[in-house]
Amino acid sequence: MRVAVLLAPDAAPIDPAATVVVIDVLRATSTLTEALAHGAARVLPVASPEAAFEARRADPSALLCGERGGRRIPGFDLGNSPLEYPPEVVAGRTLVFASTNGSHAMRRALAARQRLLAAFTNLGAVTEALRSAAAVMVICAGKFGDFCLEDAACAGLLCARLERAGARLEGAGARFARTLAPADADGVRALLQGCDHGRVLRGLGAEFARDVEFCAALDVRDRVFAL
Repeated sequence: MRVAVLLAPDAAPIDPAATVVVIDVLRATSTLTEALAHGAARVLPVASPEAAFEARRADPSALLCGERGGRRIPGFDLGNSPLEYPPEVVAGRTLVFASTNGSHAMRRALAARQRLLAAFTNLGAVTEALRSAAAVMVICAGKFGDFCLEDAACAGLLCARLERAGARLEGAGARFARTLAPADADGVRALLQGCDHGRVLRGLGAEFARDVEFCAALDVRDRVFAL
């Protein structure tokens, strides 16, 4: 297996033959993993709130989900908190998703035939799902098109686990991400509490601080979901 990492979503062209893994720890892929685990039918990433409203005109049963500046977009049904997506709200529904960073990374991933969502919460399941892949490309959502620590560190831990299973890391992105891999669950929690975006979210209030804590839980979901 060959593993490459894009430290920002537009850092390189997408390999359509690779299994692409999208990571946006705070919070899109953590949130959508919960939503899909709770029975959401599918995720439709869109580029903007305007595109989301247009998508709902085509499918009035869809839920509009996402954020700008961390907060729910006016007129949307749900924001970007993993705690907003219980089964009674999302089961069987299409989620039209527009977030600041995650949506763009997910839309980039659509160039590949196989696409998975990953976060610290389900990283073990993602590792197992990738064991038979010949090529893996990890897309870090980053922040405003640039590097962010928590996504790169999550990619790094995935690289470390795949490397132990015999994978070959290709390129500077994968090798650098590997150096950022947290050692254990305590390391993940410290990383998310201390990283820039984690501190910004915690500064928005108690409910956002709970989201950061939720997203910092390592390997608590034993399922992986396709985009």
